[in-house]
Amino acid sequence: MTADYLSVLGGIGMFLVGMKIMTTALRDAAGPNLRAILTRFTTTPLKGAVTGTVSTAVIQSSSATTVMTVGFVGAGLLTMPQALGVIYGANIGTTATGWLVSILGFKLKLGSLAMAGLLLSGLADLLGRGVVARTGRIMSGLCLLLIGLDLMQSGMSDVTGLITPEMLPTQTLWGMVLLVGLGAGITILMQSSSAAMALALVMLQGGALTMLQALAIVIGMNVGTTFTAILAAVGGSRPMRQTALANLVFNIVTSLVAFGILFLGATLLSDLEAAVGAVTTVLLFHMGFNILGTALFLPVTGAFATLIARLVPDKPAAPAIDLDRALVQDSGLAIMAAAAAATSTFQRMAEALSAALIAPPDYRPLAALGPLREALPQLTEFLADIRLPEGREDQEAAYGALLHETDHLLRLMERCKQTSQISDLLDDPLLRRPAQAFAMALASIADESADLDKAAVRLQRLTALVERRTRRHRRALMLGEHAGMYKLSEVFAHTDAMRWLQRSLHHAERIAHYGHVAHEALAAAKPAAAADPVEVV
Repeated sequence: MTADYLSVLGGIGMFLVGMKIMTTALRDAAGPNLRAILTRFTTTPLKGAVTGTVSTAVIQSSSATTVMTVGFVGAGLLTMPQALGVIYGANIGTTATGWLVSILGFKLKLGSLAMAGLLLSGLADLLGRGVVARTGRIMSGLCLLLIGLDLMQSGMSDVTGLITPEMLPTQTLWGMVLLVGLGAGITILMQSSSAAMALALVMLQGGALTMLQALAIVIGMNVGTTFTAILAAVGGSRPMRQTALANLVFNIVTSLVAFGILFLGATLLSDLEAAVGAVTTVLLFHMGFNILGTALFLPVTGAFATLIARLVPDKPAAPAIDLDRALVQDSGLAIMAAAAAATSTFQRMAEALSAALIAPPDYRPLAALGPLREALPQLTEFLADIRLPEGREDQEAAYGALLHETDHLLRLMERCKQTSQISDLLDDPLLRRPAQAFAMALASIADESADLDKAAVRLQRLTALVERRTRRHRRALMLGEHAGMYKLSEVFAHTDAMRWLQRSLHHAERIAHYGHVAHEALAAAKPAAAADPVEVV
């Protein structure tokens, strides 16, 4: 009997691994196209719902779609109302996994065939290149998923005498509430509503659950699947937290509607079970209440977005760049203040970029740079108002260096918005190492005691190394495309990533260099009292 329990547990683990491999491979295959679709076809909530449905059905993960959407909101690519449509659709799209499990695992029973398919797909993944390798990885994940499902079914069939519906809460109001909580807890624990759904269907088919108990657990899964998006939004910007909260509220309300239908319409659901079977009834109910929830929320998306904005208001925050305009009356003090602001800005950008360039990437600090991006023009305006006295070569040198530094800060800030290039960079084995070396250099700059001169030298050496490596890699990509190893879109994506790395390195090196020049010139400056009168603007 212990072996049977182990078969169930091993089957769950294999299902989770297979789901992870397949979802990751599908998401990588979709790649920039999926990002482009999510940001382009979401101009209205209805279009967003359709896009979210299709995207989730393609990559087989509502959590991946939701987390990606939360990240896009944080990066400013989507507004929160646009993201709501995608979230609605993600709930509908995730029901496709249940139908996949039912058709391939229960009706066609492809578990044994998947054993042979795993060898072929594994060889394609290991020995193939480009499309062949990606297809092999997708099929490997699907085979593992089906084998895991087969293990769960065989193990559950032998333990049905020990696990019975009577062991779970009864079909009273309180009992159903407990079952909903159980479904949410299982989904949070597994971090996959698809795996939780598969387990519920296996237990239902094996007689360990009644149909109504399975329906209550499935309702809870809708709430549990929001946990991943909540984690992704922790520490993120206000729009990210708003989107995660909206996802939670939407799923809670949808689940309450589904619970009401379950509790009040139990007789109708039992009649449906008699007509089409328990498993199909669960799948129809799951898809039906998610479609109903979307239909209820779509007409009131604007009001819903307003409500969420009130629930997560703006917190009073310190200015991203705090420059007192009165300082321009003293050119020396004004230049010192501008130099300090430029250095602080660079350190915050370096810290955010460093987090995004280390696998697994964390884009939340980049998304949080929004206020700094908006405040950066204040630095240029402040510099424009400074009037230098004649004969102060030290101030002229510092001022000139600050102008160059600010220009490169603005350019690097634009690079910080291009997260798709970062993703392509980390996906390339040959470019991942120099990217992470860049991340380490940036991390050292983020330290307040950083030596900008040493940082500039280090970045200059790294720039030369990257230029040599990318030159060779670009040629290899071109040859690989001619040989059919890479698609043209992949070549363009990776060359764009190389260009992003080179330009980002150049801007970071120039910022460190000019920052050092400015500080050295200020350190050599004469006392402010000796300065000539300055013209105030």
